[in-house]
Amino acid sequence: MREPDSLSGRHRFFADVMLGSLARWLRILGYDTCYDNRMDDEELISRCCADNRIALTRDRRLARRRALKRSLFITSDNLGDQLREVLRFTGDGVDERLVLTRCLECNSSLQPVAKREVRDLVPPYVYRTQPRFQRCPECRRLYWAGTHRERMMERIDRLLNSDPETFST
Repeated sequence: MREPDSLSGRHRFFADVMLGSLARWLRILGYDTCYDNRMDDEELISRCCADNRIALTRDRRLARRRALKRSLFITSDNLGDQLREVLRFTGDGVDERLVLTRCLECNSSLQPVAKREVRDLVPPYVYRTQPRFQRCPECRRLYWAGTHRERMMERIDRLLNSDPETFST
């Protein structure tokens, strides 16, 4: 069942409609995770098969569908527990080098962009204080490692290491 993506060496996922928060946090951790809350089960199965993705679902019937080659049934409705379930499945830990390397909106891999190219696109303070910027090649969103990165790392630590009752989706 564990077949990582041959290009990245990491698993690729497609989260069903019930797992939007999990999909976002997996993207934050650097996992290629598709999510579309308008997609029905048949289309999700088709996309998983076509793109060699593992379906993440809280729907037992969907997880058991024969047409779905690979799936991970997520047992918890708690976000921290869900993240731990996926990380146990993959055998991975949190790799800080991969955190915030994917677009949180469209899932594309972020690409470096020259600082001079973003001068008029970011607030002046951000431009002065941030040495590196990344851009999503699909939706064109800009990213930089501001104080929000530190807060995200703290939240990841709390999600993965705290009492499960503290956080829920």
